[in-house]
Parts: sequence; structure tokens; C-alpha cells
Amino acid sequence: MWGCIHPGCENPAPRRDNAPHTNDAPNLFHSREFQRLYHLSPSGKLDPSTMHQMSLPRCGMNDTRSFAAWKERVDALFLGQRAEKKRRRRYSHQSGQWYKRHLTYRVVNWPWYLPQQQVHLAVKAAFELWSNVSSLVFWEATSDSADIRLTFFHGDHNDGTDNAFDGPGGALAHAFFPRRGEAHFDNDERWSLDSSKGRNLFVVVAHEIGHTLGLEHSPVRRALMSPYYKKLGKDFVLSWDDILAIQNLYGKPPWGSTVQLPGKLFARFQDWSQDIEGREHLNRNRSAHYCKSFFDAITEDLEGNVYIFKGGYFWTISKAGNATGPQLLWTKWPGLPSTIDAAAFSEEDGKFYFFKGGRCWRYVGSSLEAGFPQKCSNTGDLPRHPDASLYFQPLRHLVLFKGPKYYVVNEETFQVEPYYPRSLRDWGGVPTMTNGALTHSDGFVYFFRNDRFWKFDPDKLQVVASGKWAPQLQWLGCQAEDSRKAGA
Repeated sequence: MWGCIHPGCENPAPRRDNAPHTNDAPNLFHSREFQRLYHLSPSGKLDPSTMHQMSLPRCGMNDTRSFAAWKERVDALFLGQRAEKKRRRRYSHQSGQWYKRHLTYRVVNWPWYLPQQQVHLAVKAAFELWSNVSSLVFWEATSDSADIRLTFFHGDHNDGTDNAFDGPGGALAHAFFPRRGEAHFDNDERWSLDSSKGRNLFVVVAHEIGHTLGLEHSPVRRALMSPYYKKLGKDFVLSWDDILAIQNLYGKPPWGSTVQLPGKLFARFQDWSQDIEGREHLNRNRSAHYCKSFFDAITEDLEGNVYIFKGGYFWTISKAGNATGPQLLWTKWPGLPSTIDAAAFSEEDGKFYFFKGGRCWRYVGSSLEAGFPQKCSNTGDLPRHPDASLYFQPLRHLVLFKGPKYYVVNEETFQVEPYYPRSLRDWGGVPTMTNGALTHSDGFVYFFRNDRFWKFDPDKLQVVASGKWAPQLQWLGCQAEDSRKAGA
């Protein structure tokens, strides 16, 4: 599901009836049909707005049948049972459906850095979204056999070269219509259960389940079955069109009324404080948790102490490479929310800066300054949900990174400096979508994305080295943790 459109998809192979959803969809459309489907001006040309829409993260499923299925669904709603029966016959023929109402599922594997129990809770909730509004009932299988199987793969996984996963970014997952009962997820993606960063596993699983049940894509923007990646919000996860589609295939719940739940209820499956394996086991594993996974943000103060942030916790690594923690964020920075987007320590004023969504926090030591948090986007046109931030000595300002651009920010006013934002190409070799950055005491700037780092020379203005940060950067304290385990 939800992959970028790339040039290699312009001439896809013919689609088999039960082929997985590959990332070839919009290229099979005439431009005008695609524009109507996605609420664009029907110019019939590949204009900038159309090209932008086609480049957004989305499901790779072929959309050529989705609009027809949606039209028949709406006709059934407004024209009565005759149209509904006609639509049902055609819809079932195209995508198939299960001929039983009790289905089993199995989570074959999952990303190693996500807690097992929370993954199973997220998957269970994703299935319940559909059972709450239909006659379907789902049970998690305890054996190898199951009607629907969810599996994480790397790269080519015997679905054909066109469906091989492509690493971070691009296609995130794909699924098969009934009755093959499989959904595949790219294990190279950064999956999340509680963060605005990465890809929300609950949302992606829920969308792919829809396909395994026989649902086509929906042109309704807020629909979970829209081809474009949907972030969790305060609204209901399922739209009226999602509910209409599933009920057209499987009918309404036996109790009559549907049960709708807002997205905010599913925002935090990964809550360490509720780990069922017990707090003792939790504390043992948290000590080096940041070494085995990605983190939300990172920064370094004037004394050379590095701070790593993940969820509601932070670790401190001394200049000697000794890590302490985790500690709750609020114990050092009262009022700071969990799962921040970016953090920076300014060498200019000696203050900590934190960013999340469209808000920012500024602390002197552990004291939140008066007037904070404030809405940064209203004061200086700063980007919402920045990828990373740091204090850059040559510019003597904070720098925020978001996608292919960077912003130089005045710390006092939170105004973007004149002539910014600029292209990330100025930072020769630094990748997009980093999840942390800092200026280290060795004079180099380090950027991080998932398990990798890029070492940037501020004099040459280019990346001079890269690799995996946990085993290669001793000053992050992961090698010391490994040594303690070896001697235990």
C-alpha cells in the first residue's frame, strides 16, 4: 500500500485478477479521468497539480476499476435495491469476497523494534474497525493456518519483480483480494505505533485489511480506502464510503447499528508503561533501547552531553560515551509532550528548543520560558512537524529541516530569515526525512535517519562519511552497552 509513483511504473505488465496492488496506478489513467477522480481541474493535461497529486505517498493498487465500483456504490445508495443488487454482482466479480463471515487472521512476523503485544493490539483494533460496521467476525489464529496472513518482507519476496519492496519510501505494502488472504509490508520502512514520524502501522494494516476483504479504492478524500496515505486525526477512522462499501459486500452488523471510533483512540498503542511483561523486564530493555531502533530527536549541549529522545523518554550520553536513562521527559523539561518532532540546543543563547506539530518550546535549563509553548507556524511560517533541527555555527542560527527544504530561524522571534527556505541540495549529500541532527564537539554535523548516519563537513559543505550509527559512533554509547552485556 501507499507507495510513491516512479518512472518504472509507466508501462506495467498486465494485471492478473488476483495480483497484488502494485505501484502502477495513476499511469493507467487518462489524465482527465484521474483529475476527476481526485478532485482536480479536468484539464486533460499533466499539469503541476496533477503531477503533484500523482507523486504523493499512496497505495500502489491499479485504480482503473475503483471509480466504477464507487459510482455503482453511490448509485445503490440513491437509486435503491435494484441498483444495489446490480452493483453487488459486478463488485463481487471484480474483486471477490469471502463466502463466510467468521475469518481468522495471523500476524506472521513484525518489525523487531516494536513490542509484540502492542503490534497484536494494533492489528486486532484494525480488524475490529471492519467488524464493528459489518457482519464479519475476526479471530486471531493460534496455528499456522489462517484465512488472512500479515507478513513483513525485505525486497523481493517471490511476488514478482514488479512487486519487490524498494526499501525506505516508495511502496509501503500491498495486499491480495479474496480469497488468497495475504497482506505484505515492507520491513525496511520505519513503522510506528505511537509517533507522528514514520508510517503508522495501524492505519496501513487497516487499509490493507480492506483490500483482503474485497474493497476497491475510494475517491472520497477522508476514506480509509482512499489510495493516499491517511494520518490519524480526531475524526472517525472509517468514512461513510468505507462503511457503505463493506456493508455492500457483507451486510450490516447483526445488532443493527454500526460502531464508529475516532482516530485519537488509536494514537498510542506503544505505551511502555503498560508493557504486560512487567516493569522489571521493561527497565532492563529500555537501557539501550535507542541503540536498537530509531529515535525521535537528538541534540548536544555545550558540555558535550548528547540527548536522545524517543516517545516520552530521553537518554543522556556523556562526552565519555556513558549512557544514562531512560528518564521521563517531564522530569527534566516539565510540560514537554512525548514524541517530539525535533530538538536543538543553541550555542548562541544556551537554551533548549523543541518542536512538535506547529508548536515550539524553549527552556533555560529545565525552566520553560514565559509565553511557551507557542504556535510557531503563526509567528514565522515555520514548517509543521519538522524532520530535524540543529544549531549551525557558520550561520549562528537554528536550522530546521523539512522534506527537501531547510529553514534558518531567528531564535528570539521565531521568524524565518530572509531568502529562506532553500533547497536541501545546499547540504551536499544530506538525505531528506532525517529524524535527528546535531553539531558534535568534533566540529562535524551528524544527520540521522533510522539506523544510519551522515557525517557533514561544514567547511566543505558536503557529506564526507556515512554508515550505521549504533556500531560506528562510539560517542553514542551503544558500544559501551554491548561491552557490559558481554561481561555480564
